[in-house]
Amino acid sequence: MAFNRELIEFPKLKRVTNDDGKRVYIREGLDANQGYPSVTTITSLKSREAIKAWRSRVGKEKADAITTAANRRGTSAHKLIESYIWDEPVEGHTPLTLDLFLQLKKQADEGIGTIKAIEAQMMSEYLKVAGTVDVVAEYNGKLSVIDWKTAKKAKVRSHCYQYFMQAAAYAVMFEEITELPVSQLVILGASEEGEAWQFIEKRDDWIGEFQKLREQYREENNV
Repeated sequence: MAFNRELIEFPKLKRVTNDDGKRVYIREGLDANQGYPSVTTITSLKSREAIKAWRSRVGKEKADAITTAANRRGTSAHKLIESYIWDEPVEGHTPLTLDLFLQLKKQADEGIGTIKAIEAQMMSEYLKVAGTVDVVAEYNGKLSVIDWKTAKKAKVRSHCYQYFMQAAAYAVMFEEITELPVSQLVILGASEEGEAWQFIEKRDDWIGEFQKLREQYREENNV
């Protein structure tokens, strides 16, 4: 399937380390101390204590192995679906990552319309964050932030609040830069068990929760 792309060009960002040792994004012409943390750095605060407890429970070696495998799985499947969205050859896959890709592809084919952004870097002066959005496109006819996710098994909604906050931040960032309103958040997921999963949420239901985490980060890091 060939997608219609009307891509918007965004200012280039680069990731640097500021004087406090924090990794931040800056625009060209700014120094590191004028940078902002990434969206995922902020949302990771939501799961920080739970992950710490899990790592303590299963042990460092096992936790590292599980985390590495999950990261590889997610990165590989993400590259395949990104290539597909760009109408490029889908290559370099294992049976597992191909299956994950096919789950995402089916959902993309069924819902995605005109695409406005793919792997686009954005920065928000309002939220004081930066990051890279997977896709901004029409989904079932409504302009949406779309985020690809993979997991061992299909997620339930209560386990995805962090994803919704992340997508809400991207929606605000996109609108701030383009003046195009994005009110819908779409999480498209694939699982190793072969069950695709999807959640569609409203931006305004989650942006307040993201802002609370952003304030918590500011209080902890003075950034």
